[in-house]
Amino acid sequence: MVETVLGPVKLTNLGRILTHEHFALDFRKFYAAPPVNLKCYFDDKICLENAGLVKQYPYSSEYNIVFNDIDTHNAVLADVDQLKKFGGGTIVENTSHGLLRDISFMKHVSQASGIHVIAGTGHYVASTQTEATLNISVEEMYDLILKEMTVECEGSPGVKAGFIGEVGSTWPIHDFEKKAIQATAAVQAQLGCPVSFHPGRNPKAPYEIIRLYLEAGGAAEKAIMSHLDRTLLKDEDLLEFSKSGCYCQMDLFGTECSYYQFSPTTDMPSDAQRLDKVMLIREEGRLDRVLLSHDIHTKHRLMAFGGHGFSHIYNNVLPKMLIKGFSQEDIDLITMKNPTTWLAM
Repeated sequence: MVETVLGPVKLTNLGRILTHEHFALDFRKFYAAPPVNLKCYFDDKICLENAGLVKQYPYSSEYNIVFNDIDTHNAVLADVDQLKKFGGGTIVENTSHGLLRDISFMKHVSQASGIHVIAGTGHYVASTQTEATLNISVEEMYDLILKEMTVECEGSPGVKAGFIGEVGSTWPIHDFEKKAIQATAAVQAQLGCPVSFHPGRNPKAPYEIIRLYLEAGGAAEKAIMSHLDRTLLKDEDLLEFSKSGCYCQMDLFGTECSYYQFSPTTDMPSDAQRLDKVMLIREEGRLDRVLLSHDIHTKHRLMAFGGHGFSHIYNNVLPKMLIKGFSQEDIDLITMKNPTTWLAM
């Protein structure tokens, strides 16, 4: 069984699973000013005139990064409804403490669409936390996570978290973020539960997170390292990390913009290049360590705003996988067996 926002569900009933998505969060702390000569295009809502620029500079549109208003809610509801029609079964919602998690809306989406939704717990990066939260101890973090995994989530009576995540860190890793990793490992060791990490934008970050997590008692085989498609760009780095035992998650499918605002020196890969990375891991015999998702957290990636939506992997990526030589068995492994193995307590 796994805990969803509507109660426990058998793992065999989850269907195809997206392991890293968001329905509602506050991303305004990550606003980045656009080039001065383009600023006038970011003053309004997303429209045909500025959609291309918003795709290029998504964090320069204040409207785009407000991902918890009524416009976002309506777009997410429509998008998840489409996902159900195209074969989706479950979404793992990765919004953690610091990003204004909204479990009430998760329940609404699940009830309206028939998609199973799994909520997370734990803490996002230090810059999203209040001063009071930054000063809490590892023990206090542990108590909160354990309560949300076994009793109920804060402000959401009767709803338990189904995993710990996304547990966020920057680079270098902030002291608060180290405490969050240690608290996560302590609860994971006690419960045998799944966890998901957000690494900083440096190839050393995934290794350092796993080191801290393992030293604190966490199990590698129950951990996801997210965003590796923007973090471990060299084949040799990715293949070396795939030996760590944790899940290697390529979760920016649909993001095909060569200029990456958060790290301009990084060449963001295309979806085809992401699949080439997955093929490399497959050739090493470690396809059972791979997961795919989109990490949708801004308006412009939703269908209502001209984006690819939550159905993109099912409608566009899985057919491409068959063309590239993946088998249907490979696809079922990545989209069903691997996620359910990770989620099992």
